[in-house]
Amino acid sequence: MQALFYMDNCHDNSEEVLKRFCVNFNPTEDILPFFYRLVRGVVSEGNEIDSIIEKFSSNWKISRMSCVDRNIMRIAVYELLWCGDIPSKVSINEAIDIGKKYGTDESGPFINGILDSVRDAIEKGSIKARDNATEDNTLTETDAEE
Repeated sequence: MQALFYMDNCHDNSEEVLKRFCVNFNPTEDILPFFYRLVRGVVSEGNEIDSIIEKFSSNWKISRMSCVDRNIMRIAVYELLWCGDIPSKVSINEAIDIGKKYGTDESGPFINGILDSVRDAIEKGSIKARDNATEDNTLTETDAEE
């Protein structure tokens, strides 16, 4: 979430900004594959993810949401739609917990309401889940050093 928050505040989703984030915050090797999978996935599917969030947010534009809340939900929606290896309950509960910790008093219920609606729409088939659990979104050592 920190990388997406950083990129959101820079108004730049480029690989260069992602590399700069990694140089400055140095994610550990054991999380890098999952980290890149999420960040690159959210960036590449961002327009669709934002559209889905807005659809279920009762007249809230994504730009009016707090940066913390919108990036937490972007990750969770990406996981719900593109990460079939992550149970929806896990994605939603982690998003709510992170929202409660780093957002406002209203973040937990706000995030829960939207993500639960997204989950329900996926289960009813009105939103189609895609699974790219095998997609390679890792950054090579050479990429990280540049």
